[in-house]
Amino acid sequence: MEEKDTMTQENQEMDINADADVPGNTHLSNPENEETIEKLQAEVQEQKDKYLRLFAEFDNFKRRNAKERLELIQTAGKDVIISLLEVLDDCDRAEKQLTESEDIASSKQGVQLVFNKLRSKLQAKGLKPMESINTDFDVEKHEAITEIETPEDKKGKVVDEVEKGYYLNDKIIRFAKVVVGK
Repeated sequence: MEEKDTMTQENQEMDINADADVPGNTHLSNPENEETIEKLQAEVQEQKDKYLRLFAEFDNFKRRNAKERLELIQTAGKDVIISLLEVLDDCDRAEKQLTESEDIASSKQGVQLVFNKLRSKLQAKGLKPMESINTDFDVEKHEAITEIETPEDKKGKVVDEVEKGYYLNDKIIRFAKVVVGK
């Protein structure tokens, strides 16, 4: 019996079904809890709005960047072409002079001036010819077209240049096509 009394006391102390004994349901609805839920829902909605705006802004940035890049690619060589227009004008004048003049020496000198002007304009834009003849063959700079028999001192060296190689601002843009001694 003592055990029964002890159990009853423990049940009363724990009061497990306390809500069932309270009349009504006002204690179950918590007005503070509803305010918190509304506040959290507003916060979530605000974060969704920020996300959508940021996503739209990034999408616009990508489109704008792609458009600018396309314009840049289309007009990348514009300054080089503009500088070469002077050389083209000189070529036209030289061609006209060649058809009208019979003085070969002056025509030759005029054409040489046009060639020199072309080279200087390209060098001003960063183009530099590659020096290959009498240098060691280098697979990083040269493309061997053929090999020919040469004296011992010319073996492994570039003997002739079929097509010149070029650097643009110290970066190879065309490999030299060369003949190598063996």
